[in-house]
Amino acid sequence: MRDAFLGGGRPKRRGLWRYALGVMGLGAGVGALLTWTTTDGLQSFGARADGARLERMKASSRYQAGIFINTAGARLPQNGPDWGTLKEMLFGTQQRTPPSALPMERDVAAALAKQPESGLRVTWLGHSTLLVEIDGFRILTDPIWSERASPSTIAGPKRFHPPPLPLDALPEVDAVLLSHDHYDHLDMPTIRALVPRQVTFYAPLGVGAHLEKWGVPAERVVELDWWQEVSLGEGEGRLRMVATPAQHFSGRGLTDRNSTSWTSWTLLGPRHRVFFSGDTGLTEEFAEVGRRFGPFDVTMFEVGAFHPSWGSIHLGPQQALKAHEMVRGRTLLPIHWGTFSLALHAWDAPANELTAGARERGVSLLTPVLGRPVEPTRERADTAWWSTVQTAAVAGDAP
Repeated sequence: MRDAFLGGGRPKRRGLWRYALGVMGLGAGVGALLTWTTTDGLQSFGARADGARLERMKASSRYQAGIFINTAGARLPQNGPDWGTLKEMLFGTQQRTPPSALPMERDVAAALAKQPESGLRVTWLGHSTLLVEIDGFRILTDPIWSERASPSTIAGPKRFHPPPLPLDALPEVDAVLLSHDHYDHLDMPTIRALVPRQVTFYAPLGVGAHLEKWGVPAERVVELDWWQEVSLGEGEGRLRMVATPAQHFSGRGLTDRNSTSWTSWTLLGPRHRVFFSGDTGLTEEFAEVGRRFGPFDVTMFEVGAFHPSWGSIHLGPQQALKAHEMVRGRTLLPIHWGTFSLALHAWDAPANELTAGARERGVSLLTPVLGRPVEPTRERADTAWWSTVQTAAVAGDAP
C-alpha cells in the first residue's frame, strides 16, 4: 500500500512541475515578446564597436582589458543596489514627481527667433538637453524628446513634462554633442528624427556604433577621446569643441558596461566659453580643465540623480558647486533634474540644495523655467520657480 501511495503521488508531482515550468516558460515568452516589440526589435540597445572604430578605442590610454576606465580611479556602481538603498527605493516617502504641472516658456520658437544680443544664449529644454547659441553657432546637447528614458516604450522613467519645444520646431543646429550612451542622454527615437537634418554628431569613443546602427551616416559621426578637439568654422571666428574629462560609466544592456567612453564638453568661441558636464562625479581633472580653458561664462553641471551609493559618478548640488569653481565658472546653470525621476530624492531637492549652497559660496546661478532662453552675460534668471509648483498644488487642494 505504501509503495502504491508513493507511486501514485509521483505523477501528480511531475504534473505540478510541468505546470510550473509551463507558466515560467509562458512568462519568459511574453516578456521576450514585449521586449522585442517595445524596443523596436532590440534596436534601442544599440551596437558594439568593431573594425576601425574598435581599433581607435584600443588606442586610448583609458581603454584597458576591453573597457574604458576613469583615470581618477573612481569606484563604479555595482550591478544592483544594496539592501539599504533598495529599501529606500521601495519604501521611501520622498515626493519624487512634481505634484502639479511645471511652468514652461509659452512660445519657445518665437523667443529663439530673436538673435541673442550678447552672442551667447542657453535654452534648457529639460534634463541635459540644451540649445547653446555661442558666437554664431547653435549646439544641441544630449537630446531626448521621448516620453521615457528607457529602451522600452512602455516601461522606464517617464517625463514630468512635455518637451517645451516640439522637435520639428527646433531651429537648425550646427552640431549635436553627446556625453555618453545612457538612455537619458542618448535617445534612439530623437537621434533618428534628427538624421534628416544633415547635422553632424560628436560623441565619445565607441558611441558612433549606436548612431550608425540607427541610420546616422558614418561621415556625420565624429568620435573623440579626452582632450581631443574639432572646430566649426574657420579662422578667428571658429568654434573649438573639446572633449574633456568626466567621471562616469556607460552601457545600454546587461553585457556592455563601460564598452563605450563618456565625456564632458568644452566650447571655446572667439568671444565666449561654455562648459557642459554631461554626467559626472567630482574629479580633480576639472581643475585642469579650468587651467587650460577657463574662465567660463557659463557652466552647465548635473545636479540631480545623486545618492551616497553612487556619489563617485554623480555630482549632486554641493559637488556641482565645487566643480563649477574648479573649472573657473562665472555662472552655473543646473541640469539633469526636473524631467525624470532617476534617484531617491524629492524631485525638487537638487534645486533647493543648490540654491542654498550657492548663497553660502557666493555662486551666481541661472535657473530659468523650462524652455526660456537666457543670456548668461547680460541677465539674471535665478527665480525659484519650482517652489510655485508645490504652492499651486497646495492651493488646489484647499477647499
